[in-house]
Amino acid sequence: MSLYTLGQTQDFHDFIDAYRRQFPDDVLSIDAPLSADQDVTALVDALAVQGRHPLLICSQVGALGVPVVTNLFASRIRIARMFGVTPAQLHETFQTRANQPIAPRYLETGPVLDEIFEGEAVDLALLPMLKHFDSDRGPYITNAVIIAQDPVTGIANMSYHRSMKHARQALATSLHSRGHLWRMLQAARERGEELPVAMVVGAHPLFMLAAAARLPFGSDERAVAGGLFGAPLELVKTPRYGIGVPACAEFVLEGAIDPTAYAEEGPFGEFSGYSSDRSTNNVLRVDTLMRRKDAWLVDVVGGRYAEHLTLARLPREAEMSEKLKARFPAVTGVHYPNSGTHFHCYVALDQSRDGEARQIMLALLGWDPYLKSVIAVDSDIDISDDSQVLWALATHFQPHQDLFVIDGLPGSPLDPSSSVNGTTSRMGLDATRGSGFEGIRAQLSEAVQARARDLLQGLHS
Repeated sequence: MSLYTLGQTQDFHDFIDAYRRQFPDDVLSIDAPLSADQDVTALVDALAVQGRHPLLICSQVGALGVPVVTNLFASRIRIARMFGVTPAQLHETFQTRANQPIAPRYLETGPVLDEIFEGEAVDLALLPMLKHFDSDRGPYITNAVIIAQDPVTGIANMSYHRSMKHARQALATSLHSRGHLWRMLQAARERGEELPVAMVVGAHPLFMLAAAARLPFGSDERAVAGGLFGAPLELVKTPRYGIGVPACAEFVLEGAIDPTAYAEEGPFGEFSGYSSDRSTNNVLRVDTLMRRKDAWLVDVVGGRYAEHLTLARLPREAEMSEKLKARFPAVTGVHYPNSGTHFHCYVALDQSRDGEARQIMLALLGWDPYLKSVIAVDSDIDISDDSQVLWALATHFQPHQDLFVIDGLPGSPLDPSSSVNGTTSRMGLDATRGSGFEGIRAQLSEAVQARARDLLQGLHS
């Protein structure tokens, strides 16, 4: 029996229909005509200023000819609903399911094979793209999951890579993470071959979360997707290279990355909040374009907006939470705040002896190559609330004794402050109270807080 509760299939359309029925107050539909040049991002920005992060559906965007859905991962409450749990259970639930992979299952056909364009019929004008920021070089695919499948073992790697149109039948893309796909491309280079790939543009959100998981080289994220679903991921094979892709995907591009070909790519609005032109400048030749007849554009808003940050960060948080709690039972919570993009982390703990917070922070800074700063706080601090963490830092932290710095470590290539060779320094700040602390927090009793809530509710009714 499948574990996921929103819709009974792995079809994104079923998920959207189920979500709109169950949580209509969390969906905002825009029927007015919009431009494909920044309008969608501007709407997400205006909503974020109001503290709102609804699932956004735009029915008329430029000449795209398809509905656009975005902001899907901007809310942790919404992501928790995908798993049928509360936000507090999200890390444990994600990691538990991800640690129980299920091998995919191949189908003879699926909606993504509704329309197939091959050879000279391929034209990237058939693929809808949005321009997200004024500083972007042009329209981009922001949710492109590239699948590269080992020709011998059949094991695949899935990873996200920004991509823009380079030619009628070619994309310019960046493999700037220098991750597993980059490693597979270098192996193809050594063989004197191209690397066959498939690019999935839009699929069920659990598939998209699986693509953001961090796995050892040689592991297959498609099996992790099965674990998240609680059922085998349903795949079809691409026509030319036989790469397994979700049967219910919206669009799939099949082609190859030539290790010797390069194209200008970027700038693009990245998670740091800056437009980055750091790129590996790779070229993906498109041999086949597949799309379902009722396709949607499932967009991910780039930049430092909540959707981009949370989609990339949640699997990392879940992994770090599992590893820390297994090694350090004192840890009660881990949170990567939006305010810190991917570079800051808060960790809460019940410290049993002096120095424990420092040990835990050292582990975090060593395990996660993106982190530059970790703040440790006591377990009564709500680490999802920046103001509480900053209050703990203001009242419990002495720079001369509670700060340590390590330098010369590898960092993110998209960190605008990193050195020319990509190194960074890292910092731990111990904002726990420590064994000698004698202060008592000023608090209101639960009874008077309840009376105040009732009084205010009566004034509004």
